Amino acid sequence: MSQAVYAGTFDPMTYGHLDVATRAAHVFEHLTLAVAEDPRKTLMFSTAERLELAKRSVAGLKNVEVVPFSGLLVDWARKRGIHTLIRGLRAFSDFEYEFQMALTNRKLAPDIETMFLMPNEDYSYVSSSMVREIAMLGGDVDKFVPAAVAVALKKKLAPK
Repeated sequence: MSQAVYAGTFDPMTYGHLDVATRAAHVFEHLTLAVAEDPRKTLMFSTAERLELAKRSVAGLKNVEVVPFSGLLVDWARKRGIHTLIRGLRAFSDFEYEFQMALTNRKLAPDIETMFLMPNEDYSYVSSSMVREIAMLGGDVDKFVPAAVAVALKKKLAPK
């Protein structure tokens, strides 16, 4: 069975993430969307919230499962028999970091390949950090994120 993992913090999940996941789901029989528990980052949403929002976002993709992960992605993937990592490239500015990461992963796990997918150009400028900033400043994020994510952002940022 051909399978791959698309990992990220997805804080929050955007239409760009969803587009990359959809493209990967058409290439592979099974796609695991792995939501990172990343202590190095300050996150807006908890792991449980990000998992739920990711599940709701990819609900229409029947061959996609959403799970949490921690540690080195290549180790995590290898333990599950997954040999392809999916990475999204929005713009040339992403390339240097992603290229370094892919080469490092190749050194750590030569049996695991990295596949780069580009989102639709309509989403090539969208990032989670930009979405968070727009939401924090009271802007409309409906064009950038699935409906469940937009609702969650509004709820998270509502005055208490």
